[in-house]
Amino acid sequence: MEKESTPSVNTSDNSSQYLLSMENISKEYYGNRVLKNVNFQVKPGEIHALIGENGAGKSTLMNILFGMPVIHNTGGFEGVMKILGQPIALHSPHEAMLAGIGMVHQEFMLIPDFNVTENVKIGREIGQSNTLSQLFGGLLEGMKWKQMSQEARAALDSIGMMNIDEYAMVAGMPIGYKQFVEIAREIDKTGIKLLVFDEPTAVLTESEAEKLLGIMRLIASKGIAIIFITHRLTEVMEVADSITILRDGEFVTRKAIKDTNVVEIAELMIGRKVEKLVDVAGEDTRQISDHTIALELKDYKVEMPGETVKGIDLKVREGEIFGFGGLAGQGKIGVINGIMGLYPASGEVFANGKKLDLTKLGEALRNGIAFVSEDRRGVGLLLGESIERNITFTSMQINDDFLKRIGFMKVLDTKRANAHAREMIKVLDIRCTGPQQTAGSLSGGNQQKVCLARALTMVPRILIVAEPTRGIDVGAKKLVLEYLAKINKDLGMTVIMISSELVELRSLCDRIAIVSEGKIFAIMKPDAPDAAYGLAMSGINPEEVTA
Repeated sequence: MEKESTPSVNTSDNSSQYLLSMENISKEYYGNRVLKNVNFQVKPGEIHALIGENGAGKSTLMNILFGMPVIHNTGGFEGVMKILGQPIALHSPHEAMLAGIGMVHQEFMLIPDFNVTENVKIGREIGQSNTLSQLFGGLLEGMKWKQMSQEARAALDSIGMMNIDEYAMVAGMPIGYKQFVEIAREIDKTGIKLLVFDEPTAVLTESEAEKLLGIMRLIASKGIAIIFITHRLTEVMEVADSITILRDGEFVTRKAIKDTNVVEIAELMIGRKVEKLVDVAGEDTRQISDHTIALELKDYKVEMPGETVKGIDLKVREGEIFGFGGLAGQGKIGVINGIMGLYPASGEVFANGKKLDLTKLGEALRNGIAFVSEDRRGVGLLLGESIERNITFTSMQINDDFLKRIGFMKVLDTKRANAHAREMIKVLDIRCTGPQQTAGSLSGGNQQKVCLARALTMVPRILIVAEPTRGIDVGAKKLVLEYLAKINKDLGMTVIMISSELVELRSLCDRIAIVSEGKIFAIMKPDAPDAAYGLAMSGINPEEVTA
């Protein structure tokens, strides 16, 4: 087999102290600037943590590092990337691999029906010539299984995993073992210089996580640099040598771990001036009683892939604006999707004092709860139908609204449906040609307003909105948030908001539940210190931390 060439890197520049240097990196997606002149460096043998909220720019920066197609298919990026002081351009993950860059993914990239050796050596199998391959080509070569298993064994031993059998099938292995096989696969690659660990402990037990941190130290001791992406600040303090913090796509600081602490890191990760995105006069006139409960959860669990809820108890007061925040994949979306019957849920849910049957789809809708999904194109809208149809459809189905009786039949009251659609278009400032325009032809912001209009048409006692401003411009964001505040104040409607935008939650909500690892870690006031929010999102009790 012909040996592949490696992207050329001139190592003559011995003055550089960094294995990897990314300088003044900027990236724009369709007019939205997600990285702004970011600087990022990692030294050989250094464990360097990359920290930031959801949307801080971590994933985009790593996509640039790996030459991912999503970067090059959207206009590339600005700035310079260097390895050992020499500029290098990587146009694919394959080129990144040849340059000595590997990644241990949060979601396993293993083939369950293959054994450990096959997974470790996949894509780098060692061929063995035979008569058929000599006659008909290399595709018919056999495999040097003994040599491959020996090399897989050596990779496992190099990270201290002597107890993992190189012939064992991956299917059925403990999750921690699968993670270690992934690491062995990267270590086995020739010339590995840098490994990226993306939330590697997210699915591990406490003992497995501790073992993985030990493996990271062992790898770093061999001179291999590690980028450690995690939200677990205690792990950062335990294993990292240094840290880079990103916020809103911008570089905040690079610090040695010995020169900082978890409180400072949490504050820098979150810290920004919390400006009120909405300004509704007289909000203090609202009467919110601790004794009148709109929504109550008891030992509530949800089985949603990537958003599992592990048992929570919660009371949301009638008339308040209540927020759910936290990092992606921690369960905040799962909480709501379970209530709406979109995923299997257990425990007890009470809406306005009535217990809901969680096995029945539509139960929440029939009991005064309306929902605006975070997936407006997949769940929220009938894209091929008119705005009018989208606005009135759910109320028509659930409440028999916008129907009139002719004899024994119920037919659509077109005049009333059209009038209502026009009224909602006016109230929410939906930019369109009229009620008959298809929802799929609208901009993202206007689609979101249609989803909100449909929910409000139900005249709910509880309105749940998930990621209400995702993908819409600043002006539309302000209008949507102001309207949520207005209906809460004017109608006394209980509003529950789920958002990855902490600044939105803090500018609008009366209380905010931070969800971490499937549980409510803390319920916080919007004016709580930045550090307290950062620690809570990382699963750390501020009272247990000293600066």
